[in-house]
Amino acid sequence: MADAPHILILMTDQQRADCLGCAGHPLLQTPNMDRIAAGGVRFENAVTTSPICMPARANFVSGLHCHNHGMWTNRGQLPANDETFFHHLQRAGYHTAYVGKSHYYAPHPGQHLRDYEGYMHARGIDYVHETTGPWMTVNIRSYMTDHWEKLGLYKAYQEDYGRRRGTPWATWPSPLPEEEFPDSYVGRQAVAVVEGYDGAKPMCLFVGFGGPHEPFDAPGKYADMYAPAQCPPPIPAEPIREDLAPSAAAYVRSREGFLRGADSIPAEKIAAARANYYGKISLIDHWVGRILDALAARGWLDETLVVFWSDHGEMAGDHGRFFKSCFYESSVRVPLILRWPGHIPAGAVRPHLAQTIDVFDTLLAAAGCEPSRRSLGQNLLPPCRDENAPLRQAAFSEIAFGPLSEGNNLTTMVRTDRYKLTVNEAAEPLILFDLAEDPLEQNNLAGDPARAELRAELGRRIYEWLLASQVSM
Repeated sequence: MADAPHILILMTDQQRADCLGCAGHPLLQTPNMDRIAAGGVRFENAVTTSPICMPARANFVSGLHCHNHGMWTNRGQLPANDETFFHHLQRAGYHTAYVGKSHYYAPHPGQHLRDYEGYMHARGIDYVHETTGPWMTVNIRSYMTDHWEKLGLYKAYQEDYGRRRGTPWATWPSPLPEEEFPDSYVGRQAVAVVEGYDGAKPMCLFVGFGGPHEPFDAPGKYADMYAPAQCPPPIPAEPIREDLAPSAAAYVRSREGFLRGADSIPAEKIAAARANYYGKISLIDHWVGRILDALAARGWLDETLVVFWSDHGEMAGDHGRFFKSCFYESSVRVPLILRWPGHIPAGAVRPHLAQTIDVFDTLLAAAGCEPSRRSLGQNLLPPCRDENAPLRQAAFSEIAFGPLSEGNNLTTMVRTDRYKLTVNEAAEPLILFDLAEDPLEQNNLAGDPARAELRAELGRRIYEWLLASQVSM
């Protein structure tokens, strides 16, 4: 344990992979996220294993996929009989702490999150200071809402969200002051954990920010930080080719549920939503810097393995859609950055196909832990250290809208370094893109007769992956 690093996991909710200054965004200012990348390795082709909150988070902490643990959408909870990486770190001598949004379970309206602290402790977490995400905060109590009630702010938050519901282009500023906005509360609590920890064990601190998840309600100066007219325009909705099968054409047209349409929203409203989304990212970036500075003040920053990631992206008007839950790059590709001075290089970018569950194996390797069961991720430290080290030839992601027993639509994606195929539960191709020739995903080849062999090959990869990824828990 003498060489075991502290571990800091910084997680945003619904941040696109391209929404980082270090990823080349032409407008967005993220100096502290860029600071992590400048001191470490950024995986530019990192893919979420499920483009929706709860499954993505369950996969991250368990090293498994949705079809292993059964969490397909925002309901249910992590299996009580399985282990997270927190359990492994505890056994290796770590103090584990969690601040912010977890979303490992679905609390009931009117409950207080302190009622679930026993559940969180049983997930391998010693210290818990939990909040919900933006929308759930309206009806779920937490230490944050207790704090707001003392300040007379909670009712204003609830009333404001009542006005915003169902309108992604509701982009007026939050009624909360900047210092009391949810992401500021989470950041402040994380700083307090770093400053106040006096244990002898190395610490693993997970910080779960609730933003930049919609609604687009940046507070104060962050609401006006970016001019809508300067924001990059959305990617257009791709034409529906005549050779698409009815199921594929319906998928491209679909704007229901989590695939809410932007086709009828004026361009200026999409731009305003994007500007506000960027403001929320910059607010989180400020707190990322404060947390890093707190580590530095204690002399711990260069002894800490920092992981920065997000559970899924945000369509932000791309392809006529807002939010997530689909397999376009804007939704499925996420930031993933590791910083560990003396152990991995600084300022490196890797093109490898990484998956968010790879962090499970990476943390255990860094801490010298042996897993008690098979993980489906891969250790990212070898490709961090050697750009020629292999990782994987294909990445996979999956989602279903509700329990499969109720006949809900299941879709599965395979992505190679060049191609992306998504199929439904009947193995019918829905989207097929050549990302080398068509990076903006404007030419859906799912029905192209000339691509039949390619579709079959990619479909076989999904089949083989499903067979190879069965894990007993």
